[in-house]
Amino acid sequence: MSPDQRQFLLTAVWLFMRHGQEWRARTVCEALSEDDPRDGTVAAALAGMLLDGGEPGRALEVLRIADFPPELSHPQAVLEARALRMAGRGREADARWERYLEARKGASRKWIAK
Repeated sequence: MSPDQRQFLLTAVWLFMRHGQEWRARTVCEALSEDDPRDGTVAAALAGMLLDGGEPGRALEVLRIADFPPELSHPQAVLEARALRMAGRGREADARWERYLEARKGASRKWIAK
């Protein structure tokens, strides 16, 4: 798939979500994820849809396979913490968020974002 085709499909996902057609957005995202399961942008979108659909286990699988660019470190941390909490793994969710804050703000300043 060319970068232009990928961008077109990601735009279609966004439009489907904006217009209340989540099932179409999810279908396109799942197809994009099958094409490249390591794409962090697609993984973030699909994981959000899976969490909204009550599927935290599957969302965690999608997130763990993907490679996230540095600019998506915040969405990755939020999605992983949310999925862990939804899966009943509260301590792991807290630990994941703490790791993100330490990486972002440093251990001495992580309390600022709590």
